[in-house]
Amino acid sequence: MQTWYFSEQSYHPAWEQVKGDIRINTSSDVVDPAVAHQLLKRYMDEWVVADELGFDIMVNEHHATHTCMSVSCMLTLSILANRTKKARLLALGVPLLNRYDPFRIAEEIAYVDMMSGGRLEVGLVKGTPFELYVSNANPSHSMGRYWEAHDLIEKALTHQSGPFSWEGENFHYRYVNVIPRCFQQPRPPMWLTTLSASTAAEAARRNMVLAITASAPTARGAYPLYRQEYMKIFQKPAGLDKLAFLGYVGIAKDRATGLARGQKVLKFVEATERTSPNFIMPPGIMPPSGAAKMLKAGEVRSHRTRVLPDGTPMSSKPLVGEYIKNSVMFSGTPDDVFNQLKEFYDSVDGFGHFLMQMGGTLTSEETVDSLELFAREVAPRLRELTNGKFVTH
Repeated sequence: MQTWYFSEQSYHPAWEQVKGDIRINTSSDVVDPAVAHQLLKRYMDEWVVADELGFDIMVNEHHATHTCMSVSCMLTLSILANRTKKARLLALGVPLLNRYDPFRIAEEIAYVDMMSGGRLEVGLVKGTPFELYVSNANPSHSMGRYWEAHDLIEKALTHQSGPFSWEGENFHYRYVNVIPRCFQQPRPPMWLTTLSASTAAEAARRNMVLAITASAPTARGAYPLYRQEYMKIFQKPAGLDKLAFLGYVGIAKDRATGLARGQKVLKFVEATERTSPNFIMPPGIMPPSGAAKMLKAGEVRSHRTRVLPDGTPMSSKPLVGEYIKNSVMFSGTPDDVFNQLKEFYDSVDGFGHFLMQMGGTLTSEETVDSLELFAREVAPRLRELTNGKFVTH
């Protein structure tokens, strides 16, 4: 199993300074430039440590929020391409619904892949619904625009015989010609995230890596659909390298400290819930059946699970013990973390990539210690789980 280290690059001091929403409507005047500068440098340094320890690296981007200062995956990865040596570099992801120039996205992908010597992997994602308000995009046209942009970027990355024109429903170019081309041929590996099991079949048809972020029920529904469709299309089983899961990790030599670190990581989850209901479900972003179900429930809320496996309602604020039960948090000693991961791994018939999210309010010292412990005492055992079953994509 490949383990990827991920941090949201949060400006976490604002979580205590700001009262109420910390997305879209929040003010930027609470950001101390000196503190933000040091935090961004710290996050880069931690990824360099992760590279030295043998982890691969994942980054993302969000906008108008104190939970993530990364405004561009490719800006972050262009730095890491030069500062790291071995790690695969995953952009998960580039939110196509916020970006109106797919040609430019293709150019950035090719540039970073060339700069890194072919270590880039790319997830072209829809992005979070609240960010549609930042880009002023029409949510009711989102899926058509997303897939057209996706197909345009793929063609731009692989077409090498001079410029081509593109006349689509949403994008129009007279000349598309990406120079330099990608280091990897024909292009970097592509990933797809989803919170809906229905998207899994599309990922399989396109031979993409399917990543499920912090939702065990979605993984249990999506992975079988992916495997079924992959077998139908390619007449062979999907390798474990085609499936990924993102979970939170809090780890230390003793259980109490590991659980305390897990609770610090969940401060990020608590912060992301501070989004005005006005921005969570833009009209048209969800299928009518899903929107009707949410409205009938009498509340507009994020995608996160609100019940434990036995049906008991979860606490109003994220608790590490409850998140462990839901296979979203893996926390405690190295043995605890491995056993929790293996139990979930077995329950979904395996996956090949673990996207390990830390961050939250962990200090740099706690983060580095956690990375070293995981690399030394957990990662080797995870690799054994997929030994002989992992097919590189």
